[in-house]
Amino acid sequence: MGSGDSGSNPDRPAPPLRRPRRLHVAVVDGEGRPVLAGGLGAWLEKLAPRRASGTVSIGLVGDTRVRRLNRTYRGKDYVTDVLSFPFDSSSRAAHLGDIVIATGVARRQARSAGHSPYTELRILALHGLLHLIGYDHETDNGAMKRLERRLRRMGGLPAGLIERAAPASPRQATARVATRAI
Repeated sequence: MGSGDSGSNPDRPAPPLRRPRRLHVAVVDGEGRPVLAGGLGAWLEKLAPRRASGTVSIGLVGDTRVRRLNRTYRGKDYVTDVLSFPFDSSSRAAHLGDIVIATGVARRQARSAGHSPYTELRILALHGLLHLIGYDHETDNGAMKRLERRLRRMGGLPAGLIERAAPASPRQATARVATRAI
């Protein structure tokens, strides 16, 4: 090696400038058994934003279980559609966290919106993932709403949770707050 030679080999490709992002999604039932859910895990892995790196578990569970989790962790005694439980980021672990979806609520919301339950699971999983990576539509001045809208369009999805929850009138806003949480 002469001076100025960095020791690089022209026959070998240069290493990538940045580590490729990887999200791994496991979809399970309430007992932790793998579930086939219309390709939900693979779909979310492809659509996830760059900062979503690591593993995520999505639990598809009954409404009663989600109500109990909502009461225990959020102090709200009603069933909701999706809950996100971020993993402790200070541990530098590769697990982003867990998303829990109430299957009964998802079926009812799909019927009401006029699309399939699999489409609703995708909407809920995407919304939950954005919460896992730090977005909060209640406090972020629309950042989550904008990103969710862009990703939904890329993923071929109809209106998401934030748009569906946007009230048309003050009276509807009061009714929605009283009946469901996002």
